[in-house]
Parts: sequence; structure tokens; C-alpha cells
Amino acid sequence: MTEFTVIAEGLAFPEGPVVLPDGTLLVVEIGRGVITHIDSRGRRALAAPGGGPNGAALGPDGRLYVCNNGGFTWHTESGVRRPVAKAPDNTGGRIERIDLETGKVEVLYDRCAGRALSAPNDIVFDQHGGFWFTDHGHRRDRQLEFGSVYYARVDGGHIAEMAFPLIGPNGIGLSPDGRTLYVAETSSGRLWSYPVLSPGVIGKAAWPSPTGGDLVCGLPGFHRYDSLAVEAEGNIVIASLRIGGLDVVSPSGALVQRIETPDPYTTNICFGGADLKTTFVTLSSSGRVVSMPWDRPGLRLAHQA
Repeated sequence: MTEFTVIAEGLAFPEGPVVLPDGTLLVVEIGRGVITHIDSRGRRALAAPGGGPNGAALGPDGRLYVCNNGGFTWHTESGVRRPVAKAPDNTGGRIERIDLETGKVEVLYDRCAGRALSAPNDIVFDQHGGFWFTDHGHRRDRQLEFGSVYYARVDGGHIAEMAFPLIGPNGIGLSPDGRTLYVAETSSGRLWSYPVLSPGVIGKAAWPSPTGGDLVCGLPGFHRYDSLAVEAEGNIVIASLRIGGLDVVSPSGALVQRIETPDPYTTNICFGGADLKTTFVTLSSSGRVVSMPWDRPGLRLAHQA
């Protein structure tokens, strides 16, 4: 079990960590519908979009872009709190833009080609003024929605579905050269890759790939993949549910490192610190955000200071 430092606790299913230019941290609290700022003085709610804010990233304009799944129902057993299905009062999936100075929330996208977004989950910006995001889909009763991968621009004028169908697409990230898009699929425990042909356009693997992606890895054991981050040299770090921890895999799919954590809902990771060799990890079911030193530097994100 890797040693770590608890940065904050008592949170309502934190995810989506973002390191701000001043080195402080933002997380979403899915269970409270808020964006929370964490610094040396403690924590405070910065914005309250409601629903189920999930993955988040800083955009080129310095504002926070948030995937909102609309809201879950929850189940607690043996001290583990976890989301289980679409809430009856779900407010609808959307991409939101939040002014960090005022806390103002605006909906940037809630549909694509006339079709409502279901449960946007995670997001990554490229260097061209756009972003990729996953739509996880929802489960309700005996029905399961397929998920998708989308590309959109920050001006609100373009959104396109680029990959479908996936079963619970979750984490998403770009390789250091921006030429490969990685997508982690929760239900299958698979990591897929897509070549980026031009800004907002990906290539597809030949049939019979079920997702249009090439399989990077599907490790032995009961892995259910959540969010991911990319190291500066190209390894992919995937947060693992059920057997809580972090799997570090090479672009060819080899397991580089396995880091155990004490929470079966280890969900998100981001890099920070002056040399990007500090990681911030959300241990969601226990309501904690922790930090730990990292052996290798993380990849500096498109609009990370």
C-alpha cells in the first residue's frame, strides 16, 4: 500500500481534481453538486452547478469546463458510498463553463445533432481550442445506455460525436504529441486508443473492433477503469475501481507499475507541483483527496500553467 498525505476528507464523492496556477486544488463533489476549492486554509464551495459534476479541466480562457452527468442515485454498504443509477430527478447531461472568480455557471452544450447528452464524464483539452469528452451513459432498472466520445469547441459553436458505441467510457487523455486519444472503458476494464488525424477528427480501427478503437490493454483481474492521466514520457495512469489503485501502462499496453490504494473507488488522478511529480488522487467512496510523490513527471496539460 503506497503512503500518501490526506489533503481533504469528508467530501461527498470527490472527483475531477484540477491544479490551479497558484498550486491550489479544485475538485468536484458529485454527491453535493458543487465545485470545491482546497488550499492550506481548508476548503470552500466555489460554485454550485447542481446535478452531478464530474470530470473538469481548465480551458484556454482560464475558466473551468465541467462534465455534468445530471445526478445519480446512491448506495452505501459497509461504509462504502457509490453511485448506482440515474437519479429520478436527474437534471440532464451537459457541459458547463464556470467563471472561477464569480462562480457563475453556464451550460455550453447539452445536446449533439438534436440528441440530448446523457452523462458526460471526463474531459481533456487539445492545443487547438477544443476538447474531447466522454459520455458514460446511464443505467436505470434493466436498461443500459451506450456511451460515446465527443469533440467540441469552447466557443459553443461545434460539437460532434466521434466514437460510438462504448460501454461506460470514462477517462480520456491525449498522448504527449497529441496524436493519440486514449479512452478508458469502465465496464469492460479496457483502454482503447484512436489516432488523431486532425483537430477534432480521429481514425477508426477496422471491424470487428466494437468501439472503433485499438485495444491498448485489458489487464488480468477485476479492473473497472475510471479516469486517467498521462505521464510526460507517454505512459498512461488509469484509476482502477473495485480493486482500488492506479495502473500505469505503456502505450504498447505493458504494465509498468501497480499502485495499491485503500479505497475501491479510486477514481481520478492529476499531476501538480513545480516538476509535475506530485499526484493528487480522489478516493471517492471514503470522501478523501490525497497526494503522493510520483517517480516520473506528468504531462503538462494544454492550458496548465
